[in-house]
Amino acid sequence: MQEDLSLDAYHYDLPQGSIAQHPADKRDNSKLMVLQTQDNSLQHRKFSNLHEYLQEGDLLVVNNTKVFPARLFGKKETGGKIEVFLLEFPKLVEGTTNTARTNCLLKSSKRPQLGSTLSISDELHCQVVDYLEDGKALLQLHFNEDLGLMRCLELAGDVPLPPYITRKTGATKEDTKRYQTVYADQPGAVAAPTAGLHFTKELLTKLKDKGVTIGEVTLHVGYGTFAPVRETDITRHQIHREYLSIGQDVVDKVQATKQRGGKVWAVGTTSVRALEFGAKKTGTLQPMEDWCDLYIYPGFTFKVIDNLITNFHLPDSSLMFLVSALCGRETLLNCYDAAIKEDYRFFSYGDAMTIIGDRS
Repeated sequence: MQEDLSLDAYHYDLPQGSIAQHPADKRDNSKLMVLQTQDNSLQHRKFSNLHEYLQEGDLLVVNNTKVFPARLFGKKETGGKIEVFLLEFPKLVEGTTNTARTNCLLKSSKRPQLGSTLSISDELHCQVVDYLEDGKALLQLHFNEDLGLMRCLELAGDVPLPPYITRKTGATKEDTKRYQTVYADQPGAVAAPTAGLHFTKELLTKLKDKGVTIGEVTLHVGYGTFAPVRETDITRHQIHREYLSIGQDVVDKVQATKQRGGKVWAVGTTSVRALEFGAKKTGTLQPMEDWCDLYIYPGFTFKVIDNLITNFHLPDSSLMFLVSALCGRETLLNCYDAAIKEDYRFFSYGDAMTIIGDRS
């Protein structure tokens, strides 16, 4: 167990060519590794086969957060170029209809002066209100009221692709659709809940027709999801906080599923953190709106989820710790080794795996 808490124990060597730079030709045409934890057996399937593993009475919980165009390019008052990365979806300033505020990261040859204006587009400009710790800045956005904030961001901004997607072309129109789940409808994420990218509307319909219930939570994936773990003892790592909303409807669905003996399947690590955070205080899932700072690593006792659908994660990352808490670190590393040998694609636009526990 002690080795499971050491950062070095989560390292693996990944060939550069295994990092997916583009999505699969069709969402559910990606590969799916199936791990049965009862005997640690592996199967290599397509994601379109997923419905074969869920049974009538099971519950599939997805994260309905929507990635917003958080990367903006503009000019300073001096005429110099600047890149703005919005860390959270801007919130309206009270008493206004065309002004919002949020924290951001600024990238330019020389940082703009406090109070100066950054011109993004005809419909959107920003003002630097304050400089904060960790290189962050407080930004006030002035947008075209008739268009609305989201539309102004869509017209001016780019999809905030992860740093390991290193295409020369940057974000494209394809990313606007493909770096978004088909059920995303709550704007607020700066990174996609990537396990959900594999689902098509047709696959979700197949699951519903089979008698599988679909539930939704909202957890806005923040920039902290890319933060490296620097502590050699992983228990000392400080996990990032992310906005969370759990409605009564999904609470009722989880309760009903448990009562009828069905299994709760979490789509992605964000859904896991949301559901388990929601059950942290009482042991059973509760409706709430809060900031989720739940840190899951080996030794954690899961109270809500039974099975997990997830992508293949970065070495030495907190996401690997979470998955290891469910299936075991050595088992997970063996799965990753098999994935590399079988030419699986890794990270956000990569392939998927599902971890299935005992049906009993």
